[in-house]
Amino acid sequence: MIQLQLADPAATDALGQLLARTQPATAVVHLHGDLGAGKSSLARAWLRALGVVGAIRSPTYTLVEHYPYADARLPQGGKALHLDLYRIGGPGELEFLALDDAAATLWLVEWPERGGDALPQADLRIGLSVAPAGGRAASLQAGTPAGDDWVRRMPETPAYRALLTSTGRNIRQVTDL
Repeated sequence: MIQLQLADPAATDALGQLLARTQPATAVVHLHGDLGAGKSSLARAWLRALGVVGAIRSPTYTLVEHYPYADARLPQGGKALHLDLYRIGGPGELEFLALDDAAATLWLVEWPERGGDALPQADLRIGLSVAPAGGRAASLQAGTPAGDDWVRRMPETPAYRALLTSTGRNIRQVTDL
């Protein structure tokens, strides 16, 4: 598990950029946290770092937004699904969202607990919370063998080291187990 202290919105954006740079070709990510914890902000920064242009809308009312992005590892490029399940009544409602899209290479799921077993297993679970001293706390925990590999190799990347050492980013690693 990786735990980070994100002092400000720029730090949350920097984490989104890091995750975009290090993600595997296909990934399912569950974003956990209370209202206002920064889940949508992190997803927006991640999608922007993948090269998504134009408006990146929060799926609060639409429940799901689709975003194509360029990925040299994938001949047809990537397709991200950004879901916000806060407003669904239960896992059975997911069948009406047409989530059987085989072309989806990245799933960013807010409020995944509401989707239960109807969602694919998370490769990475990200917990966000408002920190008592200000800013946000972020925890990154693997959920699959692919996620284990992702979390294990992330701290070895230049992007991760730059995240922690760049001036003005105000990000602190709390624990890396």
